[in-house]
Amino acid sequence: MSCFVAEDFDTDILGTFTGEIARELDPVATARRKCLMAMELADCDLGVASEGSFGPHPSMFFVSADDELLVFIDKKNNFEIIVRELSVETNFNGREVKTEEELLEFAYSVQFPSHGLILRKAKDENSDIIKGITDIKQLKDAFYGLMSDFNTVYAETDMRALYNPSRMKVIEAATHKLISKINSICPQCSKPGFGVTDAKRGLACRLCGLPTNSIVSHIYVCQYCQYTTEELYPHKKTVEDPMYCNYCNP
Repeated sequence: MSCFVAEDFDTDILGTFTGEIARELDPVATARRKCLMAMELADCDLGVASEGSFGPHPSMFFVSADDELLVFIDKKNNFEIIVRELSVETNFNGREVKTEEELLEFAYSVQFPSHGLILRKAKDENSDIIKGITDIKQLKDAFYGLMSDFNTVYAETDMRALYNPSRMKVIEAATHKLISKINSICPQCSKPGFGVTDAKRGLACRLCGLPTNSIVSHIYVCQYCQYTTEELYPHKKTVEDPMYCNYCNP
């Protein structure tokens, strides 16, 4: 096996973070399509692709989250393995800036210059976008150029992985999950990819004994033979702290 990237494959055709091209498929379908297109271009039967989404955390609504998917496809053996990593370790942000002082304040708050920036004339405008800004001169030149032309500038984080080390770490965590799932074999049919497909909540409160929202078990289902098993107490605790109980700590 040799590992390589399909260098001539323009993934922007499936959607861009900056909105010039809308993502038409859901994240899983987009990752799958990206993987299959690259495999076709490269004429190979194994492929891995990632797809990221950014926005409010599904349960902590005022916190930004990075939701990364990885898909592994084996066309020869006709199977795919998908993993997800949801993290709040992201600098995802954007702000209208009117002065150089406001621009630099925002830039340093989102870890510039180690993390790239994007400037555009307005938040919802998909023209006049300057991407991949990674040094202070480039940042100031782009800012004053847009201010001169439009008298308005919107600054945002560049969420493409090559300009965002925080995102790279989340993709790395997803990759470790993928490796683990590939190496997980179904006890019944011995096919790879035997992983968690669902989680049951209801771990009992240590104080009152009522069920909480914490996970009490993981459900594993084989996508080939449908063999199912349940792992109790996957986080190695049989009761939950009362601080997470809606009765003891409403």
